Amino acid sequence: MSSVLASSSDDGTIAIWRIADDYTLHFEDPEEIKDIAPIRKLTGHSRKVGHILFHPVASNILASSSNDYTVKIWNIETGENLYTLPHKDLITSFAFNYDGSLLATVSRDKTIRIWDIRAEKVIQEGPGHTGAKASKVTWLGDKDRIVTTGFSKLSDRQYALWNTKDIAAGPIGGFVYLDGSSGSCFPYYDDDTNCLYLSGKGDGNVRYFEFENDEFYPLSEYMSSDPQRGMAFLPKRAVNTHEHEVVRFFKSVNDSTIEPISFIVPRRAETFQDDIYPPAYAGEPALTAEEWVSGKNSPPKVISLEAVFNGQKPTSTIAVPKPTPAPAPAPAPSTPKKTVEKKVVTPEPEKPKSSKLDDVLGSSDEVNSLLDKAKNAEDAAIPKALEKEESSWDAEPVHTKRPSPPPSEPVKPVEKKETPKPAAEPVKPVEKKETPKPSAEPKKELPSKVDEVKSKSVEEDDFEEITVVKKEPSPSITPVSKATSFTSKSTSSSPVSSNGTDAATIASLTTKLENLESKFEKLLSVVERLEGGQSKILGLLNSK
Repeated sequence: MSSVLASSSDDGTIAIWRIADDYTLHFEDPEEIKDIAPIRKLTGHSRKVGHILFHPVASNILASSSNDYTVKIWNIETGENLYTLPHKDLITSFAFNYDGSLLATVSRDKTIRIWDIRAEKVIQEGPGHTGAKASKVTWLGDKDRIVTTGFSKLSDRQYALWNTKDIAAGPIGGFVYLDGSSGSCFPYYDDDTNCLYLSGKGDGNVRYFEFENDEFYPLSEYMSSDPQRGMAFLPKRAVNTHEHEVVRFFKSVNDSTIEPISFIVPRRAETFQDDIYPPAYAGEPALTAEEWVSGKNSPPKVISLEAVFNGQKPTSTIAVPKPTPAPAPAPAPSTPKKTVEKKVVTPEPEKPKSSKLDDVLGSSDEVNSLLDKAKNAEDAAIPKALEKEESSWDAEPVHTKRPSPPPSEPVKPVEKKETPKPAAEPVKPVEKKETPKPSAEPKKELPSKVDEVKSKSVEEDDFEEITVVKKEPSPSITPVSKATSFTSKSTSSSPVSSNGTDAATIASLTTKLENLESKFEKLLSVVERLEGGQSKILGLLNSK
């Protein structure tokens, strides 16, 4: 038996190689290494061939994409170009479906296309990732879903799930953000475990997700400090079932090293685990090239890994399609129910506690007798002495005015203008009593008391009565308020004939008058302080 290998090159050709199973590169004489020549070269592309992929079901069928914007389907046994699928721009990735009847392609024109290969026509088409960098695509086993990886307009890496029957509807659930790395992301889907693996070019990480009900659930992430330049996944028949290995891939590092990476399910059981090892792809064609070209379709061949686990030679069989989960049953139409009218009983509002208390007190004879006594006491006559009594609490505040002197006898006025204080208010005139002296001539006397200042709004118990007593000046001077004229009058008993004596008398009288005025001003300041105290007391009483 032998294996077939295909390779592509920059000259636009594809080489087909046949390698024997017992072939080795180790020779005793390194100078006598036998070269292997390709058994055939496929020519037809005019530019560099970037991608090649074998058909999953038919034998000797190969697909290739080139920079000439075409995908070609080849029969490698005859070297014939069977089909050509033209595109508008460079094809960056393509993938067969489960039975190889359809082909999904993504190109640099940011478009996703689903092709009917044998009809050479597009059956579904729609916009893909919006970024300028290359996108990748893979088919999700026997499902009508594909996964693409690409970039956004902001160069963020992302992936998306698509319905192959309606690409134009957009990705299912939208584009999913991965990270901000610049390298392309390669998808690989393991149909046996329903896991999607995403590996990025230029980084050392591999993310893997579980796919179920059109949702990807993150499982974990393999992280490495060595960036990979490329990844190659081995078929499931090459894994170590005794160590519960589910996936193995090779990672190329720095163009000189190939590193194997294994994903193992941690289990202690030493028996075969059929839940993680369903029938796997056998790697054998189920159809010939002629059968497939004629329009026949078939599922791929599979083998049981339990035989591999037991050390037996597995036998391949045609895969049985997986049962698709039945859709959830639609809810049965609900029959209208008869509405039964319910009588709403409105409870009587409870009486408040206060009314209950009044009822209890009203039924008591002692309480009623006390209420009658209080009523009779309210109707009792008020004594006349108390009727005339006024309460200082009910009295309204009365603004006191500065007392003005009573009119005196007309004398010759001497004008003396003074500027009055703006805060001073006119004072009410106060009656003055004259006490006659036993002299030959009657003389006018100053009042012994100028005024008794009391505030009606303040209680007499709180403030004492303030009385200002002034000394009696010469009987020829009458006290006057500010801004009024003062007069001088000579005594009638002894008229003054000398001018010098008159001037001295006027000067002394003027001095005494000024003293009286200063004392009168002090009296006014005392009155103002009393008014201020009155307003403060009223404010305190109102606040309480």
